[in-house]
Amino acid sequence: MIYDAIIIGSGAGGSAAAYQLTQMGKRVLLLEQGQALPLDGSTLDVDKVVKQKLFVDQSPWLDAKGNKIAPQERSNLGGKTKWYGAALARFSEKEFGADQAHQCLPWPISYAELAPFYEDAERILDVRTFEIEPNFKKIVAGLQKQDSQWRSQPLSMGLSKDILNHRKEITHFDAFASVLGLKADGESFLNRVKDNQSLTILTGKKVTHLVADPENLYKIAGVTCADGTQYQSNVVLLAAGALHSPRLLQNYVESTGLSEKLRCASQIGRNYKFHLLTAMLMVNVRPQTDLLRKTTVLLHDALPHSSVQPLGWMDGSLLAPELPRFVPNWVANMIGKRVYGFFLQTEDGSHPDNRVIAATNENKLPTLDYDAKRLPTALAEHRQLVGMLKSQLLSIGFLGLTKQIPLDGSAHACGTLVAGTSPETSVVDANGKVHGLDNLYVVDGSALPRSSRVNPALTIFAWSLRVTSMLKIWSTN
Repeated sequence: MIYDAIIIGSGAGGSAAAYQLTQMGKRVLLLEQGQALPLDGSTLDVDKVVKQKLFVDQSPWLDAKGNKIAPQERSNLGGKTKWYGAALARFSEKEFGADQAHQCLPWPISYAELAPFYEDAERILDVRTFEIEPNFKKIVAGLQKQDSQWRSQPLSMGLSKDILNHRKEITHFDAFASVLGLKADGESFLNRVKDNQSLTILTGKKVTHLVADPENLYKIAGVTCADGTQYQSNVVLLAAGALHSPRLLQNYVESTGLSEKLRCASQIGRNYKFHLLTAMLMVNVRPQTDLLRKTTVLLHDALPHSSVQPLGWMDGSLLAPELPRFVPNWVANMIGKRVYGFFLQTEDGSHPDNRVIAATNENKLPTLDYDAKRLPTALAEHRQLVGMLKSQLLSIGFLGLTKQIPLDGSAHACGTLVAGTSPETSVVDANGKVHGLDNLYVVDGSALPRSSRVNPALTIFAWSLRVTSMLKIWSTN
């Protein structure tokens, strides 16, 4: 059987593409290397999720110095969207343009062109805002009293209203996978079409190679999986994420000799972005009783590329892994009740040397080469954000303890198959098609030229909906 489309990966981009193409009546094969997550409560269990890391892909990589690392990737139906914190904010209109001073590339499309697909994604994900809770309201008021440039706005969330009635879910939605389906994610799209006979979803299928059309190297005929199975299609869509999609394409152009002929070949894997991220735990003498917490985003007028979001609910069991082992549980619990967590993020710029490199015969492991020092303006803004916030929080009674998210924290990975107008500086065009290839499209975060100062998930959903809605290839098959 020859499918109309094969989609590699079931995260934000893959799930949205499967939904859109199935709705269009196309025969779609969705391949996911992981399995569906269990519904036995284990995905809400702190010991299993945080301490044992049972649901994290531990595949080894190398950093630029040759040290082994294990990016915190997820292999399951729905991908990272099952684990994300459900923050679904839009990028601003300004963030679709270039910002040379901050080393930010422009999008090949405008905000207006993506806006209808933002609306579609928000409708399907049932995006809403929640009222700010008492503790956080006091924190915001205290910061604004210290510094009038702080602005707060409701944070768009992919959470059901009913989550407020389920304590286990409301206190374990950020970095945990919902058991009751109270968090919108990739399966919100898949569930709408899963019974459609035009859609086939296969789990446990790791795609290892793109297969060339025997008569045309510029056309992908299908894919090969790790178990040896092969599938054919008229169109292939990469949705394996910013760490994995570029490696599939790198391997393809190398094996076919297109690395010397394809004008965009040298750009594959470059311009890796994943935000400059710092987790801040703020300790106060008074217990913090807010449950949802992630209701509001803080922005600062002097820091245009940065945002501050609360982390989800915190207690001793969640705090314990971050404390020295000798700290007893009762101390962790006492501190945990008095902690409020923040997630500080700054958009990093794009640098061609920040890149993903596929494994080779000489180097058996893939490499993730990233150095924030290549992005001095972004690094300076992030350091200013961290220092300023710590100082101002201390003035209102909170001691801020910070931890920079390391290279293996790949939650917001973007940019390695960046979209643009020229194959000399980008990999895909404004419609998501790889420059120079007839039928290969990119619908995941690797196509995003910018990552904004907020989480990129909603934009990945919207980008995928736009790409799949505009495919012109059907008329030629």
